[in-house]
Amino acid sequence: MPDIAIIGGGAAGAALFGALLSRDTSDAVHWVTGSTPRIGRGVAYGTSHDHHLLNVRAAGMGLYRDADESFVEYSARSHAGSRPTDFLPRQLFGEYIESQLDRRIRNAEQHGRRFAIVPATASGIQPSANGYEIVLDNGGTLTAGRVVLALGALPPRPLRTVSKRALGSGAYVLDPWSLTARPNRPRRLIVIGTGLTAIDTVISASIRWPDVELVAVSRHGLPPFVHPALPIDPFPQQAELNAMLLACDGPAPVLAEIRRSFHEHPHVDWRSVIDGMRPINAKLWQAFTPRQRKQFLRHARWLWESARHRVPPQSAEIIQQLRDEGRLQIHAARVLDVDGEGPLDVTVRSRDNQLVTTLQSDVVVQATGLDTAAAFAEHSLVSGLLRDGLASADPLQLGVLAEPDGRLINAAGEIQPGLHAIGSLLRGNLWECTAMPEIRVAADALATRLNTSRADCDELPELLVVG
Repeated sequence: MPDIAIIGGGAAGAALFGALLSRDTSDAVHWVTGSTPRIGRGVAYGTSHDHHLLNVRAAGMGLYRDADESFVEYSARSHAGSRPTDFLPRQLFGEYIESQLDRRIRNAEQHGRRFAIVPATASGIQPSANGYEIVLDNGGTLTAGRVVLALGALPPRPLRTVSKRALGSGAYVLDPWSLTARPNRPRRLIVIGTGLTAIDTVISASIRWPDVELVAVSRHGLPPFVHPALPIDPFPQQAELNAMLLACDGPAPVLAEIRRSFHEHPHVDWRSVIDGMRPINAKLWQAFTPRQRKQFLRHARWLWESARHRVPPQSAEIIQQLRDEGRLQIHAARVLDVDGEGPLDVTVRSRDNQLVTTLQSDVVVQATGLDTAAAFAEHSLVSGLLRDGLASADPLQLGVLAEPDGRLINAAGEIQPGLHAIGSLLRGNLWECTAMPEIRVAADALATRLNTSRADCDELPELLVVG
């Protein structure tokens, strides 16, 4: 019988691992989790700060479609006073992931299912006589037939405008989540980016160093829009609007149709319209031509992501207070150069007047969000797959080429037997596939397909899930 293995310790891997354990199968499930001490949390839910909040209400969060206990039920037990409409701490959801994993593991043991959790990292995958041989960093190997990449965020790359001297100084921080572990208090801290990651970075820095001067810089200087305090009613004409959007040819007509709906229904909260598009966003993206996708990324991505991925009201209030107190400045500017050995010189060109100025900062934090440029990632597993032709990078650097169901496309332009992906590596095909509501649905569907279909197993006798 084919084995099933999962490699990596993030939330997408946890969702797929648990979904597979709940199936009645004789396949063995191996989860190679990496060196993380708390499996399942990944970057998003590995924080230990209560001020890092989920940007989805508690009622919308979950790990499995058939969970034994919902996140709302769990948070009501462990977080006094929490409500389904609240934006709760991300670390609380990380604890929920661990509790759900424990339940699935105990249940699998009781039913005699075969599985193993391996605290190692997969550094390479090579075809072998029995399928694929996975090289582990502890010196071991694992042979498997079908592989699902659920790697989460790839290692962040420095912006091209950052000098080697600045990178070597230690004053340029690529990992925003490590910022508050720095021992020395900076006088000024510049954050590159104004999205969700940047908001968390600014809030963390303001708490860790109450006197620090904070500056956030992005090309458009636009923080994410804000969720309403309470849920809003759905847009009554959403079904008709979605049908019209699906009939549009390209992003420009789509955006024009959305604006038209705002104009014709001025009393409807625009956020309900954007939220009501969630079921069709992948279909819209897939209907765009490569050129249209490129146009969207260049001209509309910044606005879409600010409107689509909003911040909780509590986070927005902190940011506004920091701005009102003069502790935080937000600039719409392009970063032209970062150089120095500490403090660093950050040269920017203003979007409004095109003036070029240089700011000095003791610390510069790159908080530009998820990196999915597989072709340039310093990731031995992904690099090896691309080098050996087992996978191909998305031409717009949105992960890897794949079918909508996650099957990878190799260098010959064909489906690579036995290789799949879930989560952020599929942005090029699905666009929105990194949030837990999408991941748990995708994990459930993939687990069902892998458990019921043996088509790939005819060629490659084992299954590996990399997550």
